[in-house]
Amino acid sequence: MGFRMRLKDKVAIVVGAGQTPGDTIGNGRATAILFAREGARVVLVDCNFESAIETQRLIEAEGGTCFSFKADVTHGEDCQAFVRAAVEAYGRVDALHNNVGIGGGDDEILSLTEQGWDRIMSVNLKGMFLSSRSVLPVMREQRSGSIINISSIAAICSTGIVAYKTSKAGVNALTHQIALENAKYNIRANAIMPGLMNTPMAIEGISKARRVAKEDLIRQRDASVPLGGKMGTAWDVAYAALFLASDEAKFITGVMLPVDGGQSARIG
Repeated sequence: MGFRMRLKDKVAIVVGAGQTPGDTIGNGRATAILFAREGARVVLVDCNFESAIETQRLIEAEGGTCFSFKADVTHGEDCQAFVRAAVEAYGRVDALHNNVGIGGGDDEILSLTEQGWDRIMSVNLKGMFLSSRSVLPVMREQRSGSIINISSIAAICSTGIVAYKTSKAGVNALTHQIALENAKYNIRANAIMPGLMNTPMAIEGISKARRVAKEDLIRQRDASVPLGGKMGTAWDVAYAALFLASDEAKFITGVMLPVDGGQSARIG
C-alpha cells in the first residue's frame, strides 16, 4: 500500500496554534504541524499572533500551506471572523480543533476567587461554544465536518482545582451535545482528554506556580503515569486529533478519548 496523506485536500482550523514558551512543543502547535504534514491547509488561530506566526514558519519550512489569524475565542465576533477567513481563503472547513485552555489562578473552592472562576470558564468553555457555533453553519451546509475539543482527564479524575475540572467536564458535555445535534448533518464531534503531558503550559506553568524546580516536577509527574512511567508529549495528542479529523474516524462521534498512559483507568 502506497503512502497517502490522511488529510489531503482538507481544511483545518487549529484554535490555539501558538504555545506558551518552553523547552518542549505544545499541543496546538504539534497538531497544526501534523495536520499540515498530512496534507491539510491550516488556519492558525491564536490570541498571541507572534506565536502563531512562529508555528506558521515551522509549517512553511516543511512546504505546508497555512496562514495565521489573531483572535480571542471569548469574543463571538473573533470566532466568526476566523471562520470567514478560512472559507474565503480555502473554500470550506473540514476540521475545527479547539485547543485553547488555561488553568492559572485556579484553586480549591474556598480559595478560588470569583474572577478566577469567570476567567477559566470563559476561556475553556465559552471559547469552545463560540468557535463551534461559528463553524457549524459552514459544516452543516457542506454536510460534513469534524470538531475536536481538547478536554482533560481532570474532567473525570480527582484534582485539587475546581474551575479547571468543572470547565473540562463542561467541554465533555458540550462535545456530547454538539455530536448529537449535528449527527444528521454528517458532522462529528469528539473530545480528547490528555493526562499528564510534558508540554510548556504544564511544566513551565506549574513549576512557576508551585515554585518547584522543573526537573523535580517532571520526575513527580512521570512517576504517576502507569504506562511506562513517563508523561505523554504533545505529539500523542496530535496523533489522536489526526485520527479524529480523518475519514478513518468517519463512524466515531460523541467520544471522550483519554490520551493519558492509563492514568484515568486507575480506579481505586
